[in-house]
Amino acid sequence: MTIEAVLPLLENARRILLTSHESPDGDAIGTELGLARILRDAGRDVAIWNHHATPPVYRALPGADSIHVGPTPPPGFPDAFDLAVVLECPTLDRTGLEARLSALPLVNIDHHLGNSSYGVAAWVDVAAPAVAVLIAQVARRLGWAIDPLAASCLLVALASDTGGFRFSNATPAAFEAAAALVRDGASPELASTWIHESQSEGSVRLLGELLRTLVLHHEGRVATVHLTRAMFARAGAAAGDSEGLVDTPRSIAGVEAVALLREVEEDVWKISLRSRGDVDVQSIARRFDGGGHRNAAGCRAGGALEELRGRFASALAHAVEEAHRGA
Repeated sequence: MTIEAVLPLLENARRILLTSHESPDGDAIGTELGLARILRDAGRDVAIWNHHATPPVYRALPGADSIHVGPTPPPGFPDAFDLAVVLECPTLDRTGLEARLSALPLVNIDHHLGNSSYGVAAWVDVAAPAVAVLIAQVARRLGWAIDPLAASCLLVALASDTGGFRFSNATPAAFEAAAALVRDGASPELASTWIHESQSEGSVRLLGELLRTLVLHHEGRVATVHLTRAMFARAGAAAGDSEGLVDTPRSIAGVEAVALLREVEEDVWKISLRSRGDVDVQSIARRFDGGGHRNAAGCRAGGALEELRGRFASALAHAVEEAHRGA
């Protein structure tokens, strides 16, 4: 599972489909758009297909309006493509498109623990701070240009996956990769604008709804918040408008772990988990067939809101205690 496994396939393919996980976030969108620009500059035909829509905050990224969205494949699929590159997905079902994607040879590029090495070729580097870093390495190995906008998209992905270089994966390699992207022409100012200053009105109003649900647990070291479908309706917000809101309760002094419960249908919730330092939320998400990183993970769970709030608050409190015992 090294870079050597994927280079020949990427070099020889001429028509390439890119995809990533359901509910794509900044690292998924930034990596897809950055890689798409690199491939097109190298003379390839490229399309991006995601199951869910791009969050509004990332729709200003160049090329975002051309992403094909939904369960129906893009025109010409599968005959119009030589292969599909699956990014950021430890298992193929994380795409939400697995039944269709199986019609193509798959190249699997990821950095998550537990990747099943599916596809005709896989490169999984769990030490990489973001898949965007791996994509930059591919481009450099193949002699492909990374233009300033592609570099800026990859910088968005790297900054998103490291929580603005605050998570545990903000390693020296992350900063070295960021410096290399800036040398390629990436604009930190532009990337910051895309991430932090492109919020929709619905997202800001939704934050007001979310803050009214704040509950502190475990002597103020754990916080939980929730968003219902009714709250989205009142705010005039779409599902993607909740991107990044989980970080607000984590900013409270003394809070070490947070759970945001977002209602996707009756008694079904998408759970976003965040933490500080050595508090491991990935292990909690994996109990519910989710995943992520130590300080940022997610999953789905079914049940009544208050029962789930209690379960995740208890699990987070236990993770906080475990981190302090190991310190």
